[in-house]
Amino acid sequence: MHKGSCLCGRVQYEYDGEIDQISRCYCSQCQKGQGTAFVAVAPVVADNLRFIRGQEYLKEFRATPGKARVFCSECGSPLYSARDDLPEITRLRLGTLDTKPQVHEQYHAYVAQKACWYEIQDEYHQYQGAPGQ
Repeated sequence: MHKGSCLCGRVQYEYDGEIDQISRCYCSQCQKGQGTAFVAVAPVVADNLRFIRGQEYLKEFRATPGKARVFCSECGSPLYSARDDLPEITRLRLGTLDTKPQVHEQYHAYVAQKACWYEIQDEYHQYQGAPGQ
């Protein structure tokens, strides 16, 4: 069981499942949405993610049709994103985890849009766009 929360602690969640894959997305929307060079996310089973406190603080923003970015309306912490065409998967923002995941796979996505001031310095696979494109 994983636990997580936003910066102010008003929103708390539990995830009952494995978090074994991390992607770092460098697309321009993720840079704007996070305020930094990339976002670190993990795909999780949507039905296994449960908000145990603060659901009234959840707010969503749709910069892209069909994709919701959900955050705490009090402190602004990004919590997850969800695509309308993939309702079974939620992309959890890993900076909000309070527990340590056991990660088996990591990669970089949309490195073609990477910020010029950031240098990737690891051995993980780099995709110019989305994996599989």
